[in-house]
Amino acid sequence: MNIKNNAMKTKHKFKVPPIVLISLIFGVGFVLTRLPPKNSDSRFSFGDKLLINDNPSKAKKDGVEAISKGDSQEAIAAFQTSLTQHPNDPETLIYLNNAKAEDRDSLKIAVVVPISSNLNIAQEMLRGVAMAQDEINQKGGINSKFLKVEIVNDENDPEVAKQVAETLVKDNNILGVIGHNSSNASVAAAPIYQQGQLVMITPTSFANDLSGFGSYIFRTVPTIRYMSDPVAQYVVKTARKTKVAICYDSQAPDNVSSKDEFVASLLSKGGNIAPTVCDFSAPTFNPNQAVADAVSSGADSLLLAPHVDRLEKAMEVARANRGRLALFSTPTLYTIKTLQSGQEDVNGLVLPVPWHPKSGSAQAFATQARQLWGGEINWRTATAYDATRAAIAGLQKSQTREGLQAVLRSQGFSAIGANGDVKFLPTGDRLGKAILIQVQPSASGYEFVPIQP
Repeated sequence: MNIKNNAMKTKHKFKVPPIVLISLIFGVGFVLTRLPPKNSDSRFSFGDKLLINDNPSKAKKDGVEAISKGDSQEAIAAFQTSLTQHPNDPETLIYLNNAKAEDRDSLKIAVVVPISSNLNIAQEMLRGVAMAQDEINQKGGINSKFLKVEIVNDENDPEVAKQVAETLVKDNNILGVIGHNSSNASVAAAPIYQQGQLVMITPTSFANDLSGFGSYIFRTVPTIRYMSDPVAQYVVKTARKTKVAICYDSQAPDNVSSKDEFVASLLSKGGNIAPTVCDFSAPTFNPNQAVADAVSSGADSLLLAPHVDRLEKAMEVARANRGRLALFSTPTLYTIKTLQSGQEDVNGLVLPVPWHPKSGSAQAFATQARQLWGGEINWRTATAYDATRAAIAGLQKSQTREGLQAVLRSQGFSAIGANGDVKFLPTGDRLGKAILIQVQPSASGYEFVPIQP
């Protein structure tokens, strides 16, 4: 009290902030550990703030301002105007649906994406969530309750993912979470969701660590074993390659899982692994040396398994390769960046994906998405759509956290997805299989083409 009173009596009436008082008493170290994450509130938005600041239209900004002022009708008009100008913006479509739900009974879920670290991936995921939300709300909602979606930015950072998960668990209005993107983030956040009894459905994380992790943890992609096995089969039986070198990111759990599963599958089919070390996360990583080592070891092919936020390392290896070794990869490299950056250096690259717009029954959903977004989508949009559809189907039967989990875990559960029904194994993994695709030349440059169903 003396400190405070003396401060108030000074000539300039300087007020000592409470946090400084605490530091004077307990020491600076205590204060630093208690400070909240920088700009933590800026990671969450139902529409009252922009999370994607990539050239937003004036109308979109007006809509966000209207939401923050509580004027949902003005926000609806503004977001609709923005979508006529930028129809491929999923953030705006989600905010539009949130604004429409503002004055109605609603149910809330969250979607966690890496906006700051990988905007393209974040938008791919958001498009799937936005499509599912828009569909159900146009039909009158979930048992007459509109679906609201909170967008959250975790940067694909495990520590941020933990903070985000803790915040979402404490918000009792959030009934389920779609996310996270990278396996690093999902593995870090999963224990928090499990302990907090909040359903997490990741559309994009393949790491083996998530399989059977807990009763509240799900994913709408098959296990990495189902992704790796078809590639190994193709390497040995179709491409007739006998010795594979591997470049992977040892700091990414899904890449480690991919490597381990691929090695086991390749060896079981009669293939061999080149005795080289190529780690994208190593300080000494050198793409030219990696390829030189692979060639000198007698390798005739190369598997690239990069982290989703560090794709350029794989592109550097592809460029250094200059067509000498046949290239294979994981689903991570199914991005527009691979085609734009890799060009002829990735021509012939073969990789597995859980969904492709030109495969089987996927074409109907692909056409619907193309009409909405004005362009092609990839597997992340489809699996994010499936994750949201699963959450919606669960909420149609129970609108509590515990009830949603029980429905998703029930033996007969299924939801209509982008490519057939969404069903979960007892481990929480998606029941499904991989599709093999290949980079091939096209009229506009290069594209991913299915080569095996």
